[in-house]
Amino acid sequence: MGRHLGNVEKRLRHYLPGGDFKNVSPIRSRTMRAIKGRGTKTTEQRLRGALVQARIRDWKLQPRGIFGSPDVVFLSKNLVIFVDGCFWHGCPRCGHLPQANRAYWKAKIAYNRQRDRITERELRKNGFVVLRFWEHELADDLGRCIKRIRTTLSPTKRSRHSSRKRAKADAN
Repeated sequence: MGRHLGNVEKRLRHYLPGGDFKNVSPIRSRTMRAIKGRGTKTTEQRLRGALVQARIRDWKLQPRGIFGSPDVVFLSKNLVIFVDGCFWHGCPRCGHLPQANRAYWKAKIAYNRQRDRITERELRKNGFVVLRFWEHELADDLGRCIKRIRTTLSPTKRSRHSSRKRAKADAN
């Protein structure tokens, strides 16, 4: 994965004057480098804690080998969940572009959003149900997010009915 990210950075550098970051303070550089992509407290850890508290079981946290690296996966239900950071994925409500290297960040966030769309399409094509939550949704109304997960995991009356109908047709 590291190599892939390096390629993304190389492709995005053409948006920078002279292909290099200029006027970036060492403090800002260190801060951006320290941002983790996994296990963040405001997103994945918050959702994981809520799943445990809600006694929702049979999920895996960031399992390897599933396209797009979802944050939470319910393999038996073919459900994948992504928690998107508002900054990194360009949330329309609270995402923003930094003043420094604006062209780079605009391109980077656009690339992330495009990758999200491709990932979602591929997963759906392979039979997965995809849920996405914004970072602010977890902060604002975690209960609503959990309710959405429960609803998605629960079989609907229609799907139970059609399962029975199929079983009856198979028996004849």
